Amino acid sequence: MDPARTTSTAAVSTLRTNATSIAAVTTVRAAVVGLGWSGRELWLRRLAANPAYQVTALADPDDEALAAAAEIAPDARRTRRAEEIGPDLADLAIVAVPNHLHTATAETLLGTGVSVFVEKPVCLSRPELERLRAAEAASAGRLFAGSAARWRADVGTLRSVVPALGRIRLVELSWVRARGIPRQGGWFTERCRSGGGALIDLGWHLLDVGLDLIGRPGIVQACAVTSADLLDDGRWSASWRGDRTASGRRDVEDGAAGFLVTDDGVGMFLRTAWASHQPYDLTKIRLHGSAATASLSCTFGFSPTREPTPRLVVHRAGIAEPVPLAEEPIGTEYHRQLEELPLLVAGGEPRGRALDETATIISAIEALYASAAPPSSPLKERAG
Repeated sequence: MDPARTTSTAAVSTLRTNATSIAAVTTVRAAVVGLGWSGRELWLRRLAANPAYQVTALADPDDEALAAAAEIAPDARRTRRAEEIGPDLADLAIVAVPNHLHTATAETLLGTGVSVFVEKPVCLSRPELERLRAAEAASAGRLFAGSAARWRADVGTLRSVVPALGRIRLVELSWVRARGIPRQGGWFTERCRSGGGALIDLGWHLLDVGLDLIGRPGIVQACAVTSADLLDDGRWSASWRGDRTASGRRDVEDGAAGFLVTDDGVGMFLRTAWASHQPYDLTKIRLHGSAATASLSCTFGFSPTREPTPRLVVHRAGIAEPVPLAEEPIGTEYHRQLEELPLLVAGGEPRGRALDETATIISAIEALYASAAPPSSPLKERAG
């Protein structure tokens, strides 16, 4: 392992030790900015149920969204503007606005001195990343990044077997949904607001996990292909989200496949799809090492059409070795990340670390998009 990465791990351990006593006795005053499905269902409900937090503010320009959120956190102050949230009101703000607003909203909140937890994708480009670096450097607050998949129990068990695999040569990452296109015609499917389709939406989770498992190397090569075969067909929508079809532009990919090469010579295959012809959603992570191969099959996210039981198997010299996995309710990883956040707010992570990790992910995604031709849809071609 890179000595610099070992030093970083030791530094984090020291910071967390120092921050533990503070976090143990301090209630975090939390605001939620952006009260769509993610802000309301992933974060607000969990914050309201967690005694380590007090929900003190809710922000969204939509009055209906504010009213719905107020039913969950009735004592929180309601506002249409994020800039009205300052350190007198909140210690931490969860940023769950549409993707294109992540950077500007985080900049605004950091400018008031409030720490921010930014849902993925943290930013949509390297220039946005540098804006966030400057905002965090100038703020009394800190920036933390959404990375819930890393907190899954099955991913943790996979991480524990990595040392026994020998030198990692290839990482395969895939998340393929059966029917899971989010709000067709809404901001998710409009590139200027989402930053892209299935690649940036699902691929961010996969890259965050995959890079973390191999020590977060840099990326030196990338190639990809994208497609949009099912994007215009309402039968492939994510009905479990309760989204309504909108009439906006649909110019993103619903599927992507790519290959990356890291600066230490590891190959990474990546496949993402919002919709497919398979019967249920499936996430696969496979690490090929010089001594063994480990394969995890599960389902990330909240879709009800999912792999019923996660499975982890290590193959060594032709022999399959199943690895027991703990059972946990869907969404437990979000609870775990919230349990960790008070420690980070209290100073348990080096300033800038979240953005250092973000830099590799957004660089990889930008490189994959740059190498791929714009997606085309047979339905659009026939309509034209």
